[in-house]
Amino acid sequence: MRLSPASIAVAALSLGTVPSALAWGAAGHEIVATIAQIYLHPTVLSSVCEILYPGSSSSSSSSEPPCYLSRVATWADQVRRQPQYRWSGTLHYVGALDDHPSETCVFPGERGWAGRTDHNVLGAVRNVTEIINGYIYGEQDGAAAEEAMKFLIHFVGDMHMPLHLTGRERGGNGAKVTFDGRVTNLHSLWDGLLIAKSLRTISNNYTHPFPTGASTIEIETHLRGTIYDPYVRRLMYEGFGFGTDNITSGRFTEESQEWLSCPQAQSHEQSFWKATQTFLGLALRGGSGDEKRWDDEALCPYAWAKELHELNCQFPIWPRELDQPPYNHAAYSRSSAEEFDGHSHSDAGDELVNWFDSSEDSLGGRPRPHPDLFELDTPEYTGRLQKEWLVERLMAMAGARLAGILNGLFLQGEELKQAATTLPVIARTGF
Repeated sequence: MRLSPASIAVAALSLGTVPSALAWGAAGHEIVATIAQIYLHPTVLSSVCEILYPGSSSSSSSSEPPCYLSRVATWADQVRRQPQYRWSGTLHYVGALDDHPSETCVFPGERGWAGRTDHNVLGAVRNVTEIINGYIYGEQDGAAAEEAMKFLIHFVGDMHMPLHLTGRERGGNGAKVTFDGRVTNLHSLWDGLLIAKSLRTISNNYTHPFPTGASTIEIETHLRGTIYDPYVRRLMYEGFGFGTDNITSGRFTEESQEWLSCPQAQSHEQSFWKATQTFLGLALRGGSGDEKRWDDEALCPYAWAKELHELNCQFPIWPRELDQPPYNHAAYSRSSAEEFDGHSHSDAGDELVNWFDSSEDSLGGRPRPHPDLFELDTPEYTGRLQKEWLVERLMAMAGARLAGILNGLFLQGEELKQAATTLPVIARTGF
């Protein structure tokens, strides 16, 4: 059955209470977690699930995984406004004081980072990884490990959303645009509308489960009947080449071999994303010194994020037209009554459903025109994103890296060596 706009709107509602303050939106974060789970070694998945759901490994059936990481992928968004977790709000993003895409992209520039030292998504990825490592060595209790695991699953996704790497207009929340004629903002577009557009147009072939044994790595076991299952199938098949006659035929099979790489201590020539660098002309540049606290030769959230941040100017994810007449005034205008909380985001869930609803608006017609706002559902912007698989690549990269971190944390000895031949693994020696 082909998914229709109406059926997807209903399914979007069934994703649960889609929280505000989303980096990829609920679906995006869950897609990242699902990709990571597909790539986890079975013993690692059992260990992770035991942390998240004590007793899950012994109670699960052989035909189902002990848990689904996707079920906790948005936990960090759901709790960030609760009094006991308000401290975590600034851990979802990072911003440089001199950063101003699309005109200037610096990471961080001469004035350094905004906010408290290390209190950002890059420092958070390092911190929660070390907490989990401490649990493995008996230095942290189960409650600390559970909280850290939920944060890690979410923060790795946040780190791979380029607008979470800039503080300008709260990561694009204050940059008004239109999409399919409807008023939105740049951040909400990347939260979910781009994924929604792909879901609405995905080939019918991916709405059916892959046959058993179609891939060297099991995929269907880790899908749970969600609206984005076809998206994951397409990404694994066309992106990584799983289920094809030639696994090396995926769109980013070759470049994904470098996704887990980190710059060596004395060299900045290495790149983890050679294909994208070649196309976009990106280059590694020196940092401010903060990366020395966040990065080492095994785990390097700063180096990974630095390359992704460049996309805000080099693609550009932040359209240059928003800073030029006739769109610059309307794009950044806001009511004096509006109050903002740092990087808090709009309710992407409601907007996603509204966009999927292809029926006429309350006045009986199409959305009223907004010629003062820049339209992004165009061949030059959305069309190019789809052609180059940029959104898919970012989520695939996040999922592979999350799996690499977890596999590296829990695997040891010969098991680690064997897993590294087929699965993403980041050696634990650097943690």
